[in-house]
Amino acid sequence: MKKRWALKEQGDEETIQHLTKKLGINVSLTGLLAQRGIKTFDESKHFFRPELSHLHSPFLMKDMHEAIIRIGNAIEREEKILIYGDYDVDGTTAVALLYTFFNSFYKNLDFYIPDRYDEGYGISYKGIDFAAKNDFKLVIAVDCGIKAVEKIDYAKEKGVDFIIADHHRPGDTIPAASAVLDPKRTDCNYPFDELSGCGVAFKIIQAYAEKSHIPFHELEKYLDLVVVSIAADVVPLTGENRTLAFYGLKSINTNPRPGFEAILKYSNVIKKGNNPRAKNNYIFNRELTISDLIFLIGPRINAAGRIKSGKNSVELLICDEMNEATEIGEQINDLNIERRALDATATEEALEKISNNPDKKNNSTTVVYDPSWHKGIVGIVASRLIESYYRPTIVFTKSNGLITGSARSVKAFDIYDAIDECSDLLEHFGGHKYAAGLSIKPENIELFSKRFEKVVSRTITEEMKIPEIEIDYDLPLKDITTRFYRILRQFAPFGPNNTKPIFRTQGVIDTGYARIVGKNHLKITVIHPKISGFPVDAIAFQQGDMLDYIKEGNQFDISYTIEENEWNGNVNLQLNIKDIKRSIT
Repeated sequence: MKKRWALKEQGDEETIQHLTKKLGINVSLTGLLAQRGIKTFDESKHFFRPELSHLHSPFLMKDMHEAIIRIGNAIEREEKILIYGDYDVDGTTAVALLYTFFNSFYKNLDFYIPDRYDEGYGISYKGIDFAAKNDFKLVIAVDCGIKAVEKIDYAKEKGVDFIIADHHRPGDTIPAASAVLDPKRTDCNYPFDELSGCGVAFKIIQAYAEKSHIPFHELEKYLDLVVVSIAADVVPLTGENRTLAFYGLKSINTNPRPGFEAILKYSNVIKKGNNPRAKNNYIFNRELTISDLIFLIGPRINAAGRIKSGKNSVELLICDEMNEATEIGEQINDLNIERRALDATATEEALEKISNNPDKKNNSTTVVYDPSWHKGIVGIVASRLIESYYRPTIVFTKSNGLITGSARSVKAFDIYDAIDECSDLLEHFGGHKYAAGLSIKPENIELFSKRFEKVVSRTITEEMKIPEIEIDYDLPLKDITTRFYRILRQFAPFGPNNTKPIFRTQGVIDTGYARIVGKNHLKITVIHPKISGFPVDAIAFQQGDMLDYIKEGNQFDISYTIEENEWNGNVNLQLNIKDIKRSIT
């Protein structure tokens, strides 16, 4: 697929020179800092060495005082408390966090995860009825509820109070709950509005601990749950999220909870330790990153809610016995295997539907529907389709008499706003700029598909239809040293708004040993013919079609990230090439 390269806006030159002088590091690195809005030595120190003391006071969030008072009253009166959350990674980690914290000193509580197929996303009438029937006086809803206006009114009629802790965009009306915590509320002055749902849950326990004089260090063990939610929910890795993720990763790498350890056994990052007498005799063979959480932990936690029940994931995350965690982890891994098979089949069928329909192939959108597809995997299928047809995509299936779908978008296009323009045809929808869920009556799907195509065609630009590689910086090959890479690693954790830097080097040539490895992967060693420096190894996945051009000795431009490659016990720096273009001479 053709890609376009776009050089990011560069930092202020005066700032770059100032930081280079103060920090004594390569100008390309200080350029990356300036690009991220860092201007002073102190800001650089905070970036490289985040401190938990940098976290904002939770009481800056609107309704936090009311939430803590209501929770305190419930505990004092010995009321039953129900922790309620969505079935995805963000929801289940948030439920696990609140449940584990409060359960450590208050036993009159339980948790509830709605059934994806019977109840759907968010607060359900069935869930409210469950709370009322079982005498739960207070429900704390996490990662959902900000639009549940009528359902909260229904709960009040049933004698059930709600505290909503959400992070999604509010509607025009805020639900009449005892407290509504959402940093995206227009009337909330909290300094950072990009927390995950689990991040908002963490602010609750931070506030409760502060009010109850519980030392903050006792909360640090919950940051592993927060960082997994940050990774899986793809929230910006800036501000508080960067600090929470930094310490959450440290927690997972040094002392993973049994649930995480149990599912990581099915990955290639964990191996048997050297002490057969150890209770948990497993060690990581490398330091886990945000990407590992996204690809190794997230899908397995999600699989339970997609295929069976999100309750399994919460049970895994709250258990403190390794044997129990291992048993649940095995069940969840089996569900993930089943999920992979289902989404592979559905993706193949969806691609066939598009290729057999000329109109669908040439549209500005992809909208496909099949009543037989598993509801739990339509979001994954939507993401897969974007890899082949790069455009806003919605995949629909049938569930409980309605047609339900998951939407995914392309860079810079707000799919939430596009769906909102069609909302009169929908029964329900919610989500973010790049991902949304929606439901519709069967008789409206054709009308919706046409309206959605019309809206997107009117608002999307031609540039948005071409995958973009954002170049952070132009980098001479001679600057790529062990010290450079050691400092570059400290820019992590990487994620939205702090992505792993992609560099560009123009006019390089191969040293003469270019070859194909694996399935059409290009293995080369590059040098700059006009600048002195050592050759650098590189791998370009699925780009073997450039072999002949490169072997002819032609100059070419590369966009790449820098990584370590281990081979036969030797560790060397390697370029992971994202794209190759013929040099314009």
